[in-house]
Amino acid sequence: MPRRKYSRKSQRYVKEEVHEMKRGRLHSGRSGKKVTNPKQAIAIGLSKARKRGARVPRKR
Repeated sequence: MPRRKYSRKSQRYVKEEVHEMKRGRLHSGRSGKKVTNPKQAIAIGLSKARKRGARVPRKR
């Protein structure tokens, strides 16, 4: 069975961020603008997962 690229913990962070984006409650870092792009929501979730020590591949 192949290994997971992203850990379950990191998947949970991404799921939460995408959910917040769909509800209109996700805002970006410094500017505080509302996030409407799903790719940006995923990036925020992966960033939070990295900070919390979840297994996530390095940034390219």
